[in-house]
Amino acid sequence: MTNLITTTADLEEGMAALCALDPRWYPIVARTGIPPLRRREGGFPGLAAIIVSQQLSVASARAVWARVESVLSPLTPDRILAADDEAMRLSGLTRPKQRAMRAVAAAIAEGRLRFDRLEDATAEEVHRHLTAVPGIGPWTADIYLLFCLGHRDGFAPGDLAIQEAARVAFGLPARPVAAALEALAEPWRPWRGVAARLLWAEYAVLKSREGVNA
Repeated sequence: MTNLITTTADLEEGMAALCALDPRWYPIVARTGIPPLRRREGGFPGLAAIIVSQQLSVASARAVWARVESVLSPLTPDRILAADDEAMRLSGLTRPKQRAMRAVAAAIAEGRLRFDRLEDATAEEVHRHLTAVPGIGPWTADIYLLFCLGHRDGFAPGDLAIQEAARVAFGLPARPVAAALEALAEPWRPWRGVAARLLWAEYAVLKSREGVNA
């Protein structure tokens, strides 16, 4: 068994394993069906896209990403390091995101960030390697783990949608904070990556119901 989720069969295996670990997954799986793989490009472009998407809606993130690709083309670490303040401003990136992009580009250029070392690493090792770079926080590292690497044990306990889905699905008294959700997810290893996808799919079901009720 590899560390990665690459096919629908991997998702199905993880869903069966989660249901065997905890019967509370059965109704969630019944509601969501097989969740999307949501795999995306890795390396610097993938990490840069995640940085751009921080705290933005999907539509806003796409708009900013289009500007970034237009102004800073070709989007490489060298191009980011060579960009002046005006180019970074025209890209539409906020100041914190500009700093994060430059920090990532510098870490790659200096050999402190090595994407080739991540694929066979544990989720914790990947998390430590990424968050050692200024500007890469836990959520960014988690999203890279889940969708750029497709790590089967990646998780995103700080994601608000996952927290809310877990609150409803598991009958929690309040939306769990990151530490509480991480503790809840501990028994789901090594399939937390599938659990995260199912909870995002569960959140989509919840939002759809709200829309109907409204």
